[in-house]
Amino acid sequence: MEEGSINLPPGFQFYPTDEELVLDFLYRKASLLPCYPNIIPDLDSYVLDPWDFSGKALSSGNQWYFFSQKTPDLTTKNGYWKQLDIDEAIYTSSSKIVGIKKYLVFYMGEAPDGIETSWIMHEYSLSNGRLGCAPYQRRSGKKNLDGGEWILCRVYERKCSQHGLWYDEDDDDGTELSCLDEIFLSLDDDLEEISLPN
Repeated sequence: MEEGSINLPPGFQFYPTDEELVLDFLYRKASLLPCYPNIIPDLDSYVLDPWDFSGKALSSGNQWYFFSQKTPDLTTKNGYWKQLDIDEAIYTSSSKIVGIKKYLVFYMGEAPDGIETSWIMHEYSLSNGRLGCAPYQRRSGKKNLDGGEWILCRVYERKCSQHGLWYDEDDDDGTELSCLDEIFLSLDDDLEEISLPN
């Protein structure tokens, strides 16, 4: 897939389930099979800051999707991705484990003293059983490509509630307020309760 702006036609939305991401996209990529439609690009996810995915990754709403290779180095130019201690199994409708979803949060600055941001990454990988397929390796020039090293990433920015709590897009009630707007609105309520001396 060529690098550049990856967008869906007007009226289309890319909203796959976790199972669909693993079976219909990641499994085919790791097995070096063609993906139809071929809309998810390959990126080096840990070189780019999360706000740089726009125009480079598949964009659907406020989420970005891309393939990447597994790497132990999670640092970017302006920060780093920190993995949370949450590994969620991805099941098929027949209750077979096909993948693992890991959660990462982006921190500004250098580890371990960075400042937590509202950027979240879901990192999908195939389960150890890899759906019964044998590990596939192909030589490409001088580089040996291992299909099992592919991951599929979904990146989005959490929103902030008026109480300073983060919540995900799926919890959205349709209200579009920034964190600062919510803080100012809550301050306005507090000011009404304050009486000034005469």
